[in-house]
Amino acid sequence: MTDDVRLLPCGDAALTIELGASIDARLLARVDALAGALREAGCHNRLPGIIDVVQTFRSVTVRYDPLALSFDEITGAIDGLLDEQPTGTRRSGRRWRLPVCYGGEFGPDLSAVADATGYQPAQVCKAHSSGRYVVAMLGFLPGFAFMDGVARPLHLPRRQEPRLRVPPGSVAIAGQLTAIYPWESPGGWHLLGRCPLPLFDPGRTPPALLAPGDQVGFEAITPADFEALSRRCRAVGVDPGEWVDEPLPGAT
Repeated sequence: MTDDVRLLPCGDAALTIELGASIDARLLARVDALAGALREAGCHNRLPGIIDVVQTFRSVTVRYDPLALSFDEITGAIDGLLDEQPTGTRRSGRRWRLPVCYGGEFGPDLSAVADATGYQPAQVCKAHSSGRYVVAMLGFLPGFAFMDGVARPLHLPRRQEPRLRVPPGSVAIAGQLTAIYPWESPGGWHLLGRCPLPLFDPGRTPPALLAPGDQVGFEAITPADFEALSRRCRAVGVDPGEWVDEPLPGAT
């Protein structure tokens, strides 16, 4: 185990493995590789007792049954997994293409972002929609996916005055991250547009549309397209397969 890895016990039934202290592509890949390896070990009974694996930008937390798996056993297994995948080259997940209606009532911060970056609004839309983003983690709200990869010219701090109500489906940026708000909630990110697809549905398996390790691209649509897709989703739900380009190599 390298010096930059920290093992942090979380009571007697969970353990957090910290792999670094930043948000960058190499660390995200390393986190995803370890999380995927732990899930596979639990599913194939190589590490019986694993209950859940939760990943963040820089760490992995494992919940386990201490009656089936001791602390020494799981830390020893983690040592071996880190030695097997030191560079974090494994990627899981799917490639998505998600529709976004930019600007106007759908993206009330588009003009302000353009002014702050020196771009025209159309250039902001193009820079955002042409990116390829990696889902780093889910958090804040059910189905809220933090996606890394915003083009550097669009890196802006959060708004000085957060909104009390951000509409569901709002596509937003803050720093190097972009996200889609799955629910109406307070929020301080810059709103560029809105996606008509529900990001979280408790009746769907799994309920969250996106997962860590997924890659996401955006496709600009018109307001008429947005309304039509919104009506269809309300009537019949969303078929995730319609919006997936292809599985990533090594996806599980």
